Amino acid sequence: MKPVTVDMLRAHLLVASLTAMGAELLVCLGLLVWPVSEHAFGSTPFRLLAVAVILSGVIVTRQFAHAAFDFALQGRYATGTGRPARSVAVASNCPRRWLVILHLRLTGRPFVLAEH
Repeated sequence: MKPVTVDMLRAHLLVASLTAMGAELLVCLGLLVWPVSEHAFGSTPFRLLAVAVILSGVIVTRQFAHAAFDFALQGRYATGTGRPARSVAVASNCPRRWLVILHLRLTGRPFVLAEH
């Protein structure tokens, strides 16, 4: 596999695992409030709901990252460098730098970290 593909998959798996961890935390907190039998967590509807929550979390995170990238382009915190092809320079003072970098990793675009 190409390194770009591996980086994209790694970014998607990171977002999916963080979403799953957040969902698990909410379920654990919900168990303190509502009594639920153990069989509910092994059921097919619960598993389908868990997959839907994880997929939704990835999609929502991609949308937030894309919006942060658009904001960075408009505010000139991110610019195209031309080398390597379609590479993006991200300024160190970008307010949402981690989301911009996440967007670039999710989309497989090369980037460099610029000073300002």
